[in-house]
Amino acid sequence: MPWLERLRTQGLWLLPATTLALVVLVAWHDPGLLRGLRHAVFDQAQRWSPREPEPAPVLIVDIDEESLRRVGQWPWPRTQVAELVARLHEAGAAAVGLDVVFAEADRTSPRELLKSTRLPREAAALLQGLPDHDEVLATALQAGPVALGFALSDTEAASDCQSPAGIVTLGGAADAQLRRFGGCVHSLPVLAQAAQGHGALSFIPDEDGVVRRLPLLFDLGGHLAPSLAAETLRLALGAQRYTVQAAPDGGGVIGVQIGRLRIPTTADASIWVHYTPPQRDRYVPAWQVLAGQTPPDLFRQHLVLVGTSAQGLLDLRFSPLGGVIPGVEVHAQALEQILTGHWLQRPGWAPAAELVAVALGGLLVAIAAMTCGALPSAAAFGTLAAALLGGCWWAFTRQGLLLDPVLPSLGMLAVFLPTTVLRHMVSERRQRWVRHAFARYVSPNLVDYLITQPQALELGGRRQRCSFVFTDLAGFTSVMERMDPAQAVTLLNQYLDGMIAIAFAHEGTLDRIVGDAVAIVFSAPVQQADHEQRAVRCALAMHRFAQDYLAARRAEGVEFCETRIGVHTGEVIVGNFGGSTIFDYRALGDPVNTASRLEGANKYLGTHVCLSQATLDGCPGLPVRPVGRLRVAGRQEAIMVYEPLDATDGQAVQQEAYAQAYAAMMAGSSAAAAQFKHLHAQSPGDPLVQLHATRLGSGAIDNLIELSGK
Repeated sequence: MPWLERLRTQGLWLLPATTLALVVLVAWHDPGLLRGLRHAVFDQAQRWSPREPEPAPVLIVDIDEESLRRVGQWPWPRTQVAELVARLHEAGAAAVGLDVVFAEADRTSPRELLKSTRLPREAAALLQGLPDHDEVLATALQAGPVALGFALSDTEAASDCQSPAGIVTLGGAADAQLRRFGGCVHSLPVLAQAAQGHGALSFIPDEDGVVRRLPLLFDLGGHLAPSLAAETLRLALGAQRYTVQAAPDGGGVIGVQIGRLRIPTTADASIWVHYTPPQRDRYVPAWQVLAGQTPPDLFRQHLVLVGTSAQGLLDLRFSPLGGVIPGVEVHAQALEQILTGHWLQRPGWAPAAELVAVALGGLLVAIAAMTCGALPSAAAFGTLAAALLGGCWWAFTRQGLLLDPVLPSLGMLAVFLPTTVLRHMVSERRQRWVRHAFARYVSPNLVDYLITQPQALELGGRRQRCSFVFTDLAGFTSVMERMDPAQAVTLLNQYLDGMIAIAFAHEGTLDRIVGDAVAIVFSAPVQQADHEQRAVRCALAMHRFAQDYLAARRAEGVEFCETRIGVHTGEVIVGNFGGSTIFDYRALGDPVNTASRLEGANKYLGTHVCLSQATLDGCPGLPVRPVGRLRVAGRQEAIMVYEPLDATDGQAVQQEAYAQAYAAMMAGSSAAAAQFKHLHAQSPGDPLVQLHATRLGSGAIDNLIELSGK
């Protein structure tokens, strides 16, 4: 009947109409998955079109690895820091920002030494008369415009971290959308009172850990507190206050006025950082400043930030350009943008415009799909999507605007597809999200098991006996500094790909990647009865891969590093940490730290793979040779450790001869020293034999090995 056919035809419009309504509803709520996709698009735009370096009076005095080698390990005496600040004042720096917190008294100061050391009365009196190191630094801070850093904390506590500058608010409530912190970790009062500025060092990364925005202001216990970058800029401009313009009705901050500069911000008083590629001339090593080896006018009228790029000091951040950068560089790049007037903004009207684009684009695609054939409707969809992508790219490169083309494109795609395909896509998207999330914690071949049996993954925390494999590249930081950055990143990524693939092949869980170090856990979240054996097999496979990779690079004439591996087993707490903001599956406990210490112990033992007695107990029949009892840093009890024979690379002496010499050492026999000396003469390439020969020759009488460092 004609009316029935007409009803069926009109009823088909329910599918695109319902789908469009659902898409608009999803876009309105802006779930985490869409935010992640949007950030990925913004990051890709920065990679394709990073900020072009422009001359700007901003420099970083870098406490780098070479400075630590020349001057000494951190923390330096405050007198050394005072000399650094004084030299920057003498060089004419407009302002100095210290990306450091001096929360404790200088232990090298005379007063502190008197507290911990008994000296003759005359020596104590002489020492008492020497100037206090912290007071020396305070004097240097008073000599010029210096901003001290402080770290924000969520712990509710009395705060002494306020800037001496005034803050004037125009419009609505400035703190309506600021991130609130309860307290802070600040420098000693004698230093805080001497400094002319105080700024927060903290960042607020996105869910994926990438730092895309730098807040200029924070809510610290109900009061506005500036960031280190804002405070350094204020001192350089000679401004006495901040003027904050806020939108009415809780709309948040619109802009911040510092001296003559007005800075447009997001509602939470942040600026989007448009990163440049790595620039060597942005950094000046601290040792050169202390040695007086910098050009006379290098720092004149510059904003100078003092921070660190040394990997061991752990001030590294994820960048939208990929990889990690020192935290102090985020402040420096933000200051460069402010001083050059280069703004990267996501306007307040952007979410509404993107929502309108979803509705209009979906409607046009629906009309084309319902009234045209497959090819014309596909052409309509492709044209609209290309126009969106092109328009957003033009807005980014020409106007500095961050507009999201993904949301409207996905909306049109969802309307364009038939109902059955749409339902399939929704289901697949949900499973892809689950796979993507859990693939960060377990090997891919376990993801299907966890999806089909989610009860196997216990949310929260539980005690579990696990095995851990820690790897690290010996001296990679210094090697990387001598390399072209692109080559260093490529080599490291290829190496990490191979190591992680081995871990996944043995069904291990990737716990974390820190620079060139990899941590793998076995028997979590899915319990594995043979986790000790898996860990050892994984470690040996990683060792073979690392040796082959090293040999291949050296054959190409490329410098690379040896890999050290530590294996340990013990009871830890495994579960999800980070709360609702960041979902991070981790294992916490002393065995984790011990495995890391064993990895570092290889440096002193001359071995490549070091495994503990706890792991060996679960690997009956594993061919090993005993190393000794290690007392590592951070532990009172010694740990019996072994070296797998498969990891000696053919350098080990005959096992029987080594066992006899080791047994003599255990028995306290005076012949042990001669035996190990003889074995060393036979196999000079065996570092473990050399270690024991040296120890016994120096008076050691047993197998206890003291390690003072990691």
